[in-house]
Amino acid sequence: MLFYDCKSHITFRKRSPGCFKDTALEEFIPLSLYTVVYYNVLLITVFAAYLNSSTHTLASVGSNGKLRLLGVFFVVFVIFFIGLRPIDPVFVDMTMYNHMFNLFAEGDMSVTETEGDIGFLYFIQFCSKIMTPELFFLFCAVIYIVPLVIACVRWFKGNWFYGFLMLVISFSFLGYGVNGIRNGMATSIFLLAVSFYNRRVIMALLLLLSFSFHKSMSLPIAGFCITFFYNDMRTYLKTWFFAIPISLIAGSFFVAFFSSLGFDDSRVGIYFSEDVVENTVTGFRWDFILYSAIGIFAGWYYIVKQKFQDRLYIQLYNVFVIANMFWLLIIRASFSNRFAYLSWFLLAIIVVYPLLKVKLMPNQHLILGRIVFIYFMFTYVMNFILF
Repeated sequence: MLFYDCKSHITFRKRSPGCFKDTALEEFIPLSLYTVVYYNVLLITVFAAYLNSSTHTLASVGSNGKLRLLGVFFVVFVIFFIGLRPIDPVFVDMTMYNHMFNLFAEGDMSVTETEGDIGFLYFIQFCSKIMTPELFFLFCAVIYIVPLVIACVRWFKGNWFYGFLMLVISFSFLGYGVNGIRNGMATSIFLLAVSFYNRRVIMALLLLLSFSFHKSMSLPIAGFCITFFYNDMRTYLKTWFFAIPISLIAGSFFVAFFSSLGFDDSRVGIYFSEDVVENTVTGFRWDFILYSAIGIFAGWYYIVKQKFQDRLYIQLYNVFVIANMFWLLIIRASFSNRFAYLSWFLLAIIVVYPLLKVKLMPNQHLILGRIVFIYFMFTYVMNFILF
């Protein structure tokens, strides 16, 4: 079974015997069944959450021992399932990071000449001195997942499980845990930073750390900073809609412009260009625009129709709109799905945040359960059934 994520379709020419060391997880779960097991465990978890939403009130979730226990087991499952995967080119960029790790472990610093994410470089260099590659990828999974748990606990208290579940069942979550690894860690650190909204020094330091792990985070970080000075969602929303016809008319100009700025993230092919052929899905992706429109509509509905006035939420919504608008402008580029993730990593929070903070409607818990289920169905169909 070929691994697929929102970045690209991947075709492998050849895998040399013995090139990559298998980890213990492969002994239990063959690579051909990796995504089968993962997405069906998610399906069972989502179904359990839906059943809970139909039998309990949202106010009682925090005191529901069974749901708390499910949440703990789910966090442990995601960390170990992602972190203990075999080091294999089926996970694409993972082999590049393994190569970088081995170079540092051997004392070869040449990798620093082609890599610009200084925080990630120090991180991988440090890890290469004290752990094996297998433990390094497990540690990456911890950094990818634990900040999300902490952020959800800080935001949603006893309802944290729903927030974390929404993040994990997002369309791009697995891809950025096993493939775009440092980008995934950077976005998790960003969300952790924002959870310290009322402690600005900690927030600023974590935002800087996020940027040091992946420089593309400059877009959501810049958008977040802008919203401190101008936070009118209607203006950003109008700009988003205006970007669609602009992209249809002059998309090639913006593709060339942003490519010249280095947002294509072409570094991923440096070390294994002879082993991997990446056939990215290009064109004007109306399906991905509709996916983005979930967040566009949800934020508008909560803020305008439900009068949900939470400054942080409005700022995050505006960051989502800003980042997604830039992606719209370069949607035809071969690297555009990587750029889309700079807004998509916020989508789950945009959809679920108000429902976990205040009571907005009757039967809110049941509605939340349905939203979780429908949201996951897009991921399940796109990443498992179709691919």
